[in-house]
Amino acid sequence: MGMHINGQLPGPDDIKNAYPMDKGLIKIKQKRDEEIKAVFSGKSDKFVVIVGPCSADHEDSVIEYVSRLSAVNEKVKDKLVIIPRIYTNKPRTTGEGYKGMLHQPSPESAPDLKEGIIAIRKLHLRAIGESGLTCADEMLYPENRSYLDDVLSYEAVGARSVENQQHRLTASGMDIPVGMKNPTSGDFTVMLNSVRAAQRSHNFIYRGCDVTTDGNEYAHVILRGGVDKYGTNIPNYHYEDLTRLYDMYAETELRNRAVIVDVNHSNSGKKFKEQIRITGEILHSREYNEDLKRLVKGVMIESYLFEGCQPIGRDSVHGKSITDPCLGWDDTEKLLYTIAEKC
Repeated sequence: MGMHINGQLPGPDDIKNAYPMDKGLIKIKQKRDEEIKAVFSGKSDKFVVIVGPCSADHEDSVIEYVSRLSAVNEKVKDKLVIIPRIYTNKPRTTGEGYKGMLHQPSPESAPDLKEGIIAIRKLHLRAIGESGLTCADEMLYPENRSYLDDVLSYEAVGARSVENQQHRLTASGMDIPVGMKNPTSGDFTVMLNSVRAAQRSHNFIYRGCDVTTDGNEYAHVILRGGVDKYGTNIPNYHYEDLTRLYDMYAETELRNRAVIVDVNHSNSGKKFKEQIRITGEILHSREYNEDLKRLVKGVMIESYLFEGCQPIGRDSVHGKSITDPCLGWDDTEKLLYTIAEKC
């Protein structure tokens, strides 16, 4: 047999009871959830900025970063809804490399899934408590979201997962906005089909139970660019891409039509500085076209305390990405204020 059981992991209820949300944090989340949902339903014209490291790694550096976001948020909260990006699961194209805090709560140490589950919950709880901001994570493993489903205000389904049935059905049971990325091929039809699935009710097996979902009316799309059959990047943030998506959306019965543009990944070719220019182009498209202003609800930016990236090592700089390269804080802060000025 090729799969070996290393041990039984604690269930979501066990972890939640050991590391609970206190009443103060619950109130913060309720308020934040309503604020974020209001943007996706069109009741609010604020602009969403989902921003943070490619992958969360060390708790203290992530908390320092989120605390800086909180200070900026206080100054721009009449225009923007800043959602810290705390991605604790990291998809790997080839299966190699750092898989996130869930697998390795310490990037320099061996994997420890039990401690990883505890670490990611403690990180999200601490982020809310110290910043007053609830955060976003990626649903890489649908069954694992149960460890965090009471603390998150936004979730994303990645380009390699969006065609997976379990991801789509699980998204239909969420009560928060969930962004469905276009697949790596860039196919808009596949992406919209995933939103259609997430907005409908389903009956399926989840964590050993027979469940029925209500459907998630806040499911929407995320544009992250694609690649052709030769591996060449194909951006999809340009004006023509956005108007094409608007027309395709209009032909559907989907509720709360919305798009978040991921300004890194295949849209930037992972040239992290390009995120600044691309964000500016998206804002210009919204300013030029009222339909796009209603459709494009925000951007997703990869950013950390220090720009670029580095290999994992005992002497690595905390606050510098150990996966994809990110914008540094100085550029990020300037960009957030620029976005607020133009929204």
